[in-house]
Formats: sequence, C-alpha cells, structure tokens
Amino acid sequence: MKSKFEYNRTAITEFILLGLVETPNLRPVVFVVFLLSYLLTVGGNLSILAAILVETKLHTPMYFFLGNLSVLDVGCITVTIPSMLARLLSHKHTVPYGACLTQLFFFHLLVGVDCFLLTAMAYDRFLAICQPLAYSTRMSQTVQRLLVAVSWALAFTNALTHTVAISTLNFCGPHVINHFYCDLPQLFQLSCSSTQLNELLLFAVGFIMAGTPLALIVTSYAHVTAAVLRIRSAEGRKKAFSTCGSHLTVVAIFYGSGIFNYMRLGSAKLSDKDKTFGIFNTVINPMLNPIIYSLRNPDVQGALWRVLMGRRPLA
Repeated sequence: MKSKFEYNRTAITEFILLGLVETPNLRPVVFVVFLLSYLLTVGGNLSILAAILVETKLHTPMYFFLGNLSVLDVGCITVTIPSMLARLLSHKHTVPYGACLTQLFFFHLLVGVDCFLLTAMAYDRFLAICQPLAYSTRMSQTVQRLLVAVSWALAFTNALTHTVAISTLNFCGPHVINHFYCDLPQLFQLSCSSTQLNELLLFAVGFIMAGTPLALIVTSYAHVTAAVLRIRSAEGRKKAFSTCGSHLTVVAIFYGSGIFNYMRLGSAKLSDKDKTFGIFNTVINPMLNPIIYSLRNPDVQGALWRVLMGRRPLA
C-alpha cells in the first residue's frame, strides 16, 4: 500500500496553463499578434545570422557572439510561443507534468547561455577599447569558442539543477498555472510541500548566474568609459561609445525584465503582471535584439540588405 507521501507525489500528472487571456473573444487576437511576433523574431534573428555568415566584414569576435545570440533568441521564443499558439488553436490548456519540466529546463538553459554571452560581449568591448594591442591574441577564435562552450556548460548545470530540484516537490492540490508557460515561480505556488530550499537555491544560483556576469559587465564598461573619456577627439569618443550602446541597451532590457520576474517569489499570490514580464523575457527581448543591433550599425544594415535582396557580399 502506498504511503500518503508517495500518492501525493504522483497525484498530479498534468497542469492547466490559463494562457495570456481567459476571454474567448480575445484569443484570436492574441493568436494573430503572437504568431506575427514569433515570425518577425525568427525572421529577424535568422537574417542577422545570415548576414554575419555571408559578410566577411562581420567575421569578427563581436559578431561571432552576436550570431550565437541570434540563435539563442530563436530558441528562447520557440520553447514557449509555439506551444502557447497550439493551445489557443486546440482550446486544450493542459500540459503534461514531464512536458512542463522539459520546457522549464530548456528555457533556463537558453536564458543562462544568453546571460553569459552578454558578459563575453562586454569582455570583447573591454579588450577592443582598453587593450587594442592585445585584442587579436586575447580574443582569438579559440578563446571565442571556449567562451561559448563554457557558457553552455554553466547554463546546462544551472538548468539541470533547477529542473531536478523542482522534480523533488510534491504537487497534490491545485494544478492551474496562471501563465502561458511553465516557470519556477508559478510551480512554487502550486507545490504542497515546502519550497523554501528551492527558493534559496534559486537565489543562490541566481547570484552566481546573473549577479556575477552583471558585475563583470559593469566592471568592463567602467574601464571602457574611463578609456573613452581619455580620448581627446569628440568624434573618436562618439565612435567608441556607439559600438557599446547597442549592447548596453540589450543588457538593460534583459536584466531589468529578469530581475522583476523573479524578485516576487515571496509574494503570496502571483498576478497578471508576471505575464507581462514573461512576455518581455520570451518575446520582446528576442524580437528587439536584431532591431537594436542593426539600428545604428551601417555594416549590419548593408549586410542585411544584401542578404534580403540576394546580392553577393562586397569584396
């Protein structure tokens, strides 16, 4: 005979995701908006990637990291939005327990790599501006690939840790998630066992995964700012800052939405505001990245135009 603990642990086999809206009349509008957002995001990021691959002028460390970031953005939105669109079409809001944890794992894996890649890009700008003579050796192809590989390894460890930790919780009561994808705060609210250790783990690992990279980014740009201010030419200062502006904008949006999304873990009830931050994490950030990086970059704009028009890159 099973104990009460064993029964409770296997009682919940699926969750119900309420989605973005509960009003049936609004669902077609939501479907069209997010389908267009998904297509725009995938198309924009793949265009950036194609431009970087075919344009020899963009075969530099900064654009190598940007190409990897574009792949991550496509993956991040693909983990969450297509399944949400499928539920809107089928009117079926249930998601199996295993599928929920799988989505959780891949979402945190991709976001984690994103976090470390942004740090690598800040380090690249630091070397290019503060130590230009050593740039070619300290940011060689081997170093670039090593930074990407380490980013994936650390993010994989983080995602696996949270997934295994959440799988030890018991879900035996309500199984309705007021969100459009599975994430830690929402699952913590549904657990009928204590989540204190899980929340401590999230904060501890989050400090390493997000706090340390953010500190490195701030330190890098503090040195960059000091170096740029020593440039006597106003045109030189403007050019140096322009190479960093896009990256800083992406960092601000990425960390801003992430902090607000996870800082409310201790609240008694999660609200629709969490869906808004979820949209930023899964849709807005990946959609804005190609726009931000190409908006004030004539090299990327020219490469994108040639890719879209089917023209050969300039020699």
